[in-house]
Amino acid sequence: MKAHFQRLGRYNAWANTRLYAAAEALSDADYRADCGAFFGSVHGTLNHIMVADLIWAARIRGAPNPPFGLDHILHEDHAELTAARRVLDADLIALTDELDETRIAANFTYCTVTGDRRVTEPLAPALAHLFNHQTHHRGQIHALLTRLTGSAPALDLIFFQRETG
Repeated sequence: MKAHFQRLGRYNAWANTRLYAAAEALSDADYRADCGAFFGSVHGTLNHIMVADLIWAARIRGAPNPPFGLDHILHEDHAELTAARRVLDADLIALTDELDETRIAANFTYCTVTGDRRVTEPLAPALAHLFNHQTHHRGQIHALLTRLTGSAPALDLIFFQRETG
């Protein structure tokens, strides 16, 4: 399982690099336009993915949830968001590299975002959720980019695997 999650961590960074480059090409108005996605805009959705990643990374490390909600805007500026994303992607890769098979198979406990409930579950499905959640919302951004520009970069895992071996 460790190798699988390491691959997903690297895929995540690859896909984000491609997606952020495509978002950079948008006008600021298009980047921030409420296009009806769950988090409204490309900007809102990119911030949401980062918020969720920070929450899950803290939980996996046994730290408290960061003090913000799922719709929090971490960075108003696209360049700052991009730089923070690169740092977080490197951190998620390091996190998957640090885990061992025993830890991946073990339970861990965390608090829900509202802090009103403690949850204990196996780490492996939570890691799967972390990476699946990113893919889900990147798909939304992909659709927004296609709507706004007529095209979006290929983000399929198979393209990453073919490119990286």
